[in-house]
Amino acid sequence: MQYRSGKELRELFLSYFEEKGSKRYRSFSLVPDDPTLLFTIAGMVPFKQYFLGLKTPEVKRATTAQKCVRTNDIENVGRTARHHTFFEMLGNFSFGDYFKEEIIPWAWEFLTERVGLEPDRLYATIYLDDDEAHDIWRDKVGLPENRIVRLGADDNFWAAGPVGPCGPCSEIIYDQGPEFSCGKPTCTVGCDCDRYLEIWNLVFMQYNRDEAGNLTPLPNKNIDTGMGLERLTSVVQRVPNDFETDLFRPIIDKACELGGVKYGEDPQKDMAVKVISDHIRASAFMIADGILPANDGGGYVLRRLIRRSARYGRLLGIDRPFLTELLLSVRESIGDEYTELVEQACAIEQILKTEEERFSKTLSQGSDLLESEIKQLKKNSLRTLPGSVAFVLYDTYGFPLELTDEMCEEDGITVDKEGFNKAMDDQRQRARASSKQSSSVISKNAYTELADRSGPSNFCGYDHTSRDTEVIAIISDGKEKDFIAEGESADIVLTDTPFYGEKGGQVGDTGVITAENAIFQVEDTLYPVNDLIVHRGRLLKGSLNKNQAVTALIDAVRRKNIQRHHT
Repeated sequence: MQYRSGKELRELFLSYFEEKGSKRYRSFSLVPDDPTLLFTIAGMVPFKQYFLGLKTPEVKRATTAQKCVRTNDIENVGRTARHHTFFEMLGNFSFGDYFKEEIIPWAWEFLTERVGLEPDRLYATIYLDDDEAHDIWRDKVGLPENRIVRLGADDNFWAAGPVGPCGPCSEIIYDQGPEFSCGKPTCTVGCDCDRYLEIWNLVFMQYNRDEAGNLTPLPNKNIDTGMGLERLTSVVQRVPNDFETDLFRPIIDKACELGGVKYGEDPQKDMAVKVISDHIRASAFMIADGILPANDGGGYVLRRLIRRSARYGRLLGIDRPFLTELLLSVRESIGDEYTELVEQACAIEQILKTEEERFSKTLSQGSDLLESEIKQLKKNSLRTLPGSVAFVLYDTYGFPLELTDEMCEEDGITVDKEGFNKAMDDQRQRARASSKQSSSVISKNAYTELADRSGPSNFCGYDHTSRDTEVIAIISDGKEKDFIAEGESADIVLTDTPFYGEKGGQVGDTGVITAENAIFQVEDTLYPVNDLIVHRGRLLKGSLNKNQAVTALIDAVRRKNIQRHHT
């Protein structure tokens, strides 16, 4: 089998399905237009409306290399050979066009003739009663009967979520050899070990599942396939895990350099390096798609990834903020395909740096507190960390509950999550009781004069979630200023902006405005006078000057949620 880079395999796949009449689409955003999902978790998500028959596709056949984020198994990242938060899914899709009779032989042809996988190492699993798929594998492809395996719904009935399009599937399995086996006498296709590796899932999308779990036939029979690029690359490059492919290796090597460790010598340090390498890729892509660190939703997941990475950096002996130093390696390994990493490089770096620096100030203190509490628990033969302590770590030291839980688990300690939730609710009630309605009374004179001088703001947010632009005015306490310093609040006016100002019943955007060594958090966007868009917020870092070049980046997840509710 010929060695191929991850980049070559991606292009090989997309080109193959273009030959089969598919239109190639660039990857869609990680932020799905789907209220049931936080992230794009599979290649079919952007096409969900077509599968349901709610929209008419412009083409019958499509192919993508789709950016995906899944965080349901985040604790397994670095511990196993295959778990990732961010990954690329190679997919091809048929909207009421070709079906099993075509896709099964095409998949076989691609893997054996284009990629060069050994036919005698390949197996196919099918849904228990899918005789049609069985006969195609046996009669049309020529796969021996003993390498066609029938499995139940847990393995061979696929859905993108609890509701929506779904159907039976056929997985193509690659036998990596006995050296990858768990050694159990029962080890065979379907075993959880790494010997029999699923590399491609062919989903025969025939049904829609409603909230009650009922299945109804879709208007058309569709095809949705997904193959992890990282996994395929590891097989082709003959490496034992995804992290040793060329898609990860530049990041792994840089993380090792920063930590002063050599990969392959210490399993615990290897795991830390893998976690950091995985999470930095995910973080960079999430920020590039407009996801910002927050205390809920997708922003909370991003915050957790960044802070988890920072903690693993400390385990490698890196006692300073370091994550931005990995971004060049991320761009070098994958940025030629995903140009947003290059176009948004400044914003990604500023947001990542600010979030890591904020957590770094409390990471050591919080870790010391947790270690002290764990020692005291063990001394008293107790195995549960009080929820009140977990809340202090969250509220005072910025530790996501999941991070505290993970650190406790390493010492065999559980966390009282019920107590944590009670402490959280108590704080919210105190905050509501003490809050007072306050309104900012600001003279409109400065804004009127500015609007007369500069003309209407140029809004570009229908087509863009970020924009390179320039500061044309800074207003603080009703007066124009030439600059603001760290910690100051102000209203910023830009030459062009993707930020939507509050009007028509829809609230304004939030997000960030970044410049070299500066980051301004936009807490609201409004129109103090007609046609003048003002970005209200606070400078978190550095200084910001009038006429300075900046990048404006909205919180895309929040906007999509607002638009759903507004419509």
